[in-house]
Parts: sequence; structure tokens; C-alpha cells
Amino acid sequence: MIHNLSYRAFVYGTENEEKVREALSTLLPAAQPTKEITEGYHKNQVIILQGKITKKRELKDFLEKLHSLNPSAKKRILRELESKMDERGNLFLRFDKQRAYLGDLKVVDHGDSLHLKLKIAAYPSRKEEALKVARQIFE
Repeated sequence: MIHNLSYRAFVYGTENEEKVREALSTLLPAAQPTKEITEGYHKNQVIILQGKITKKRELKDFLEKLHSLNPSAKKRILRELESKMDERGNLFLRFDKQRAYLGDLKVVDHGDSLHLKLKIAAYPSRKEEALKVARQIFE
């Protein structure tokens, strides 16, 4: 149902990198992010933790996490599915970083979050086909 999953999280100067890594592992236990240090808008240090998951077992574990989301979160994703997917069948989701650290997965729209890009397995690889597959995931 998912070909691969790319993820990214930003660690700002006021945050603890280990806590952000822990939040990421709540969502993606197998995640082994690479670390990139960059500079923010105000010349402050920003760490980018990012990676990609392609192994079927790890993707299956992630799908189980999605299935365990509370019903209102699934309904929200279903409602916003069309606007969160691009023409190539990539689904973009964000989860609250602080809530994930506490073990709770909450879908959000703000930028200070865990960013995911799911490549939906659909043939042909078009938005219409990918939407059908994505609906099956969240229903």
C-alpha cells in the first residue's frame, strides 16, 4: 500500500535533539535519521533529522500505527486527503512533535511537527488511483 516513506523533523535552538528523536521513534520506531546542521532565519542553529523507510516490515509497522489512530484523526485525514496528496500520489502528513514525544499521535497542520511523505503504491501512479488506495488505509 506504501512504496516508501520519507520523514523530516526540525530541531530548533529551544528544543532538545534527543526528545525530538524520541518523538520521531514514537511514530517510526525503525527510523535512523541522518542529521544535518543548518542556520535558521535569525542565524540560529537548526538541526534537520531526516530519512527514508523502504523496508516492507517497517512500512507495515507504520501502517499499524496509522490503523491505531483515534477515529477522529482518521476521519480528518480522509476529509483532507485530496488536499494532502500531490499529482504523483505522494501523501503529506504532519504529526505534532510534542504530543508524539508523550506517546500520542495527533495530526496537525502547523510546521513545528514531524513531516511525512508517503509514496502510495498505486498503478498507474496518478492521484486518482492513489486516493483510492489511501482511502482504504484510513477507512
